[in-house]
Amino acid sequence: MRLTGAPGPLAHLRALCLLLICGALLAGCAREQVFHRESYVFGTRVDVAIHGGDRERADAAISAVLREFDRLHRACHAWEPSELTDLNEALARGQTHEVSPELAAMLRDAQQMAARGDGLFDPAIGALVELWGFHTDTFEPARPDPEKLAALRAARPRMSDLVIDGQRVSSQNPAVKIDLGGYAKGYALDRAAAILRGRGIHDALINIGGNILALGSKGGQPWLIGIQHPRQPMPLATMPLYDGEAVGTSGDYQRYFELDGARYAHLLDPRTGEPARATQALTVLASPRPNAGTLSDAASKPAYLAGDDWLEQTRHFAIEHALRVSADGRIEVTRALRARLEFPVPLEIEVVD
Repeated sequence: MRLTGAPGPLAHLRALCLLLICGALLAGCAREQVFHRESYVFGTRVDVAIHGGDRERADAAISAVLREFDRLHRACHAWEPSELTDLNEALARGQTHEVSPELAAMLRDAQQMAARGDGLFDPAIGALVELWGFHTDTFEPARPDPEKLAALRAARPRMSDLVIDGQRVSSQNPAVKIDLGGYAKGYALDRAAAILRGRGIHDALINIGGNILALGSKGGQPWLIGIQHPRQPMPLATMPLYDGEAVGTSGDYQRYFELDGARYAHLLDPRTGEPARATQALTVLASPRPNAGTLSDAASKPAYLAGDDWLEQTRHFAIEHALRVSADGRIEVTRALRARLEFPVPLEIEVVD
């Protein structure tokens, strides 16, 4: 029996691998001054790096970003008291609830994302996530009660059940419980980019647990990032990231437990109510566009949950750069992304269009 809630030793090793890559880059251009700081927010390690300028200005900008991360974490927390839990409690009572303009806008956007992804990405299944025990940092390895699971499947909570009228939110389905865990990190990337640009910072790399957004470059060269290997403490591949591009990865290797030889990850399929098992990891790269960070986070979820139909889901979001590691370890990558990747060890790769 194995339990992984907050990132365990292997997850920390993977994070260390990525940080070592970034560290090598920072050391390589140390004479050009790259400033970075790490923290722990959204249940994961975050790192903000700024190239150029002076330390005082960079420190002030990074501090502003980390304060924003803390604010969003508190506002959007799915199980500790927050604006989101206040909304969920009202929805469970069948009441209309007034939310902040920001949360209303996030919910509208998440609704649209859910529709584009055929309902596979659906933040309305928070009650299902809770039933599986993932609404805690120290969950117990156990399958949920079969009757409760069947009842939630029958209730079919969906983002389309939400009625958003200005800042007033309601639903006739009391089973709707919003969990923005597959959306908030990407949204935070976009907020960080806006804060940095507003402070005149044009060259930076923002990393929230493997969700990454690049601004500008590092001394005229693209930022270099690593894609985590889902089963080994090493990067699966490295690639350059250019101004305005964002990368999001969904995987079964951070929040999961093992029971009777089976792995149960927190990425749940709304169609079955069960953790998806066809994919180990799915990475997408969003080209420069408005809200690229949010898109990279949300778009990786339906592609991950779609299994062998992952490519169709990436097309729904106009994603050309994507990589999948299937449950049996096969590596599939789109032609556009394969042209960018460098693999540290020889691997058998299937290029798809």
